[in-house]
Amino acid sequence: MMAMLLAAGRGERMRPLTDHTPKPLLEAGCKSLIVWHIENLVRAGITELVINHAHLGTQIEAALGDGSRYGAHIRYSDEGTALETAGGIAYALPLLLPSHAGGGGAGGEGESFAVINSDIY
Repeated sequence: MMAMLLAAGRGERMRPLTDHTPKPLLEAGCKSLIVWHIENLVRAGITELVINHAHLGTQIEAALGDGSRYGAHIRYSDEGTALETAGGIAYALPLLLPSHAGGGGAGGEGESFAVINSDIY
């Protein structure tokens, strides 16, 4: 099983905190919001992760890297401009399912994947 963490939004309601930091990297309880999700997914045995991003997305990649420090394997779907929820999932399908446009996903044919909002606590 894989999981996709949605992290492409601008976090408008959290401004000014999100003017220079993507909302998933804001901290709650001494960890960024997205790290809570990554750690819980790994604890549940889900280690293949795809994270989409747009707004300040390079900060997310720099902060999380390839996921190895969390015991995960993270790949990124760089949207450039946020595609909203369904658009972001559709854009990331080649990373999630091998049967879509070029493959590369770790999921098998017909395998499901979890989708999680990364900016909630």
